[in-house]
Amino acid sequence: MLLNYDSSYFMKKAIEEAKIGLDKGEVPVGAIIVIDNKIIARSHNLTESLCDVTAHAEILAITSASNFLGSKFLHECTMYVTLEPCSMCFGALYWSQISRVVYSAEDKKNGVNALRSKIHPKTKIEGGVLAGQTEIMLKEFFKNKRT
Repeated sequence: MLLNYDSSYFMKKAIEEAKIGLDKGEVPVGAIIVIDNKIIARSHNLTESLCDVTAHAEILAITSASNFLGSKFLHECTMYVTLEPCSMCFGALYWSQISRVVYSAEDKKNGVNALRSKIHPKTKIEGGVLAGQTEIMLKEFFKNKRT
């Protein structure tokens, strides 16, 4: 059986990571990093577990991918993340020189587009992949937090 390694396939893997975080009481954000259709890093938010505001899924995935590759640069890599990265995460993505970022749900308050964060000129961005699924998960999480 041939697998179709497209953006939806890899976003589903990022959603699996988000669900792991959700089970830990974290904001359900998951990220994976792929090179040549191979997942080299996976993570989910751990800000609550680690008491660390920088423990976003994207930051943890960047560290893991850099360790895997033995390089601080993530050329030819794609990050799939369930929520549009914030300016802190996009700053790290900028410095990693990642080739592509694909996100699912838009973050209208803190996302890179809302804050007009600087994007590395060689980084391509795509948004909205499986957004319906991730938006529901995020809305339910915050609805449950408020009640």
